[in-house]
Amino acid sequence: MSEVRLSVEPRTEFGKGAARRTRRAGKIPAVLYGHGSDPRHFALPAIEFARVVRENGSNAVITLDLEGASELALTKTIVVHPLKNYIEHVDLLVVKRGEKVTVDVPVVVSGTPAPGTLVNQDLDTIQIEVEALHIPEQVEISVEGAELGTQITAADVTLPQGATLVTDGEALVVVVNEPQREETGDEAAEGEESAESAE
Repeated sequence: MSEVRLSVEPRTEFGKGAARRTRRAGKIPAVLYGHGSDPRHFALPAIEFARVVRENGSNAVITLDLEGASELALTKTIVVHPLKNYIEHVDLLVVKRGEKVTVDVPVVVSGTPAPGTLVNQDLDTIQIEVEALHIPEQVEISVEGAELGTQITAADVTLPQGATLVTDGEALVVVVNEPQREETGDEAAEGEESAESAE
């Protein structure tokens, strides 16, 4: 993952009105916390931060340039407005080079299973512990040619070198099922009749 630098400004005003003013100025209110330090409030450049998330995923590691000092931070929480789809607030976690962090990584399913089967994905993300500067954007599961009844658990997922699984290894991630058959009108009616006669 490429290292990204963003220049940020300290925030001295707080509350909804201050947050609105920050967003109007093209910035995102953010908080940096962790490593026993007091939370620090600052404003991220909105367009640049959105680009970072688009290119590096929601677990982006950013070098923040704040008042002449630089700090390595992991994107922890991104709050998006439910209707207007802009980023309202960001929480960042201080990280050190070489330090391991626990993150949720998206699971991407690829390949085509055996004919006449259907893939159901139970987990969209799995949690792993990995070095902060080596967080994968995603992990991939191939279901190429997978037969009916195939089950892939979290323990079966291939993780990047140096990463360890935090999610329960027995958690079901993907299962290859039989497609649900559509009932024809006659079969549905027969089912209703037999249910009535059984009463």
